[in-house]
Amino acid sequence: MTRPTPLWLLVVLQGGISAASLVVEIVAGRMLAPHVGMSLYTWTAVIAVVLAGFSAGHWWGGRLAEKPAPDALAWTGGATLAAAVTTAAAVLILPAVAAPVLAAVTDPVWGITALTMVVFFLPSFFAGVPAPVLAQIAITTQDRSGPALGAMFASGAVGAIAGVLLAGFVFIGWLGSALTLVLVTVVYILSGLLFFWLGRSRGLAVAVLAGAAAAGMAGLALAAPAQCHEETRYFCLRVDDLSADPNSPVHLMVIDHLAHGISARDLPEVQFTVHGAMLDTLTRLRAPREDFSTYVIGGGSFSVPRSLIAQGAGPMTVSEIDPEVTRLAEAAFWFDPASAEIWHEDARRALLTRPEVRFDIIIGDAFTDVVVPVHLVTREFFELVSARMTPDGSFLMTVIDYEDRLGSLGSIVMTLREVFPVVEVWTQTGQPAPGSRMVFAVVAGSEPTPVGTFSAPAPNLMTFGALDDRFVAALAADRGMVLTDDYAPIDRLMGRRD
Repeated sequence: MTRPTPLWLLVVLQGGISAASLVVEIVAGRMLAPHVGMSLYTWTAVIAVVLAGFSAGHWWGGRLAEKPAPDALAWTGGATLAAAVTTAAAVLILPAVAAPVLAAVTDPVWGITALTMVVFFLPSFFAGVPAPVLAQIAITTQDRSGPALGAMFASGAVGAIAGVLLAGFVFIGWLGSALTLVLVTVVYILSGLLFFWLGRSRGLAVAVLAGAAAAGMAGLALAAPAQCHEETRYFCLRVDDLSADPNSPVHLMVIDHLAHGISARDLPEVQFTVHGAMLDTLTRLRAPREDFSTYVIGGGSFSVPRSLIAQGAGPMTVSEIDPEVTRLAEAAFWFDPASAEIWHEDARRALLTRPEVRFDIIIGDAFTDVVVPVHLVTREFFELVSARMTPDGSFLMTVIDYEDRLGSLGSIVMTLREVFPVVEVWTQTGQPAPGSRMVFAVVAGSEPTPVGTFSAPAPNLMTFGALDDRFVAALAADRGMVLTDDYAPIDRLMGRRD
């Protein structure tokens, strides 16, 4: 007869596996971001798929728990080693299947869900198997089943909390996604081998071979090409060289899966994007004085701040939540951090905690995926912006929406009209293609812009115009709603698609 497994060891195993499985859940969102962005849809899909995997794994683990303890431990060891293999394989599978899955499932919500299911269901399924087996062993081998069961549930919960905290605050920022999953793989390998040893299983030699295979898969994962040049606590960052002439470099910054800015070393005043051209020119058109002060929400490649500074703008302040983005802008996009005051914190918090500041121009250019972060589109935020502007100041923001929807644009306009007497919508002139994604610059202040159209290089010369006031008013009335801190469904209003 085998000696009962000590309760403390069962607790440690349950807590460790629970922590590892939650690390995978957090890393899943980061790994998906270069392919589908980091949106509400992404996290909803990740949480749903991981919970589905855990649930199915718990069900199977419950069936295994009916077996004699040695057999149950051996089967659980096999499941844990399978978790090791599938976790390491996720690093290799995701880039291989992302494009085919997203092409086959064109709806963005179901496409993200399908991709998440293909890559992360099995790791979650196998990680869910040990919990009921360990709980069954705990309550049948201890003198007091109630405290033993409580200890197992508590260890699972504490492990889950630890996994979330470690993934979000330590592992991803310091190790990156691939190395973090390799670390989880090692935890699963050691746990799986320990299960076989505890069950005194004759299959221990086979288990060692399976563990070696999982370790080999982990090695392949580490050798796989990185999806990011820089993986930070917030973003997956990549720099692409667009230079036609290597002696005159032009660089593109990609944050997660979207282009966020382009800069040329030798042409700091030229914008290479539609939104950059509009923000740059409208800022200068609406500036109330020559030495105007500017506050930019969202640094990215710092193309707009760099351009305004090069053209003689006054004091410049930028809120960029990720210090690594600023360092990358300095290293690869020729931005001089000494030319501006940089606040590495959330823009809303920055304004809220500095009641003394006033700016002539405030520019909103922050995005989560293709939408403005929810807390930066509400009436309460716009009231805060108004309180931090000079009396003749202006607020400008980039908005992306689809030609056949415009619910996001209409709602932002309606919300701004609650706070500002004048709200304008600017975009590139010309008839857009049906259903196309459009880029707008929304302007709010006390006075209208002195011109109705302008031309600017982006980098080729483009013409931009303000939409008719009657159209803007009708758009807000027909398709808009007032966005508040309590209710701002910006993702749904936009009807995101890829």
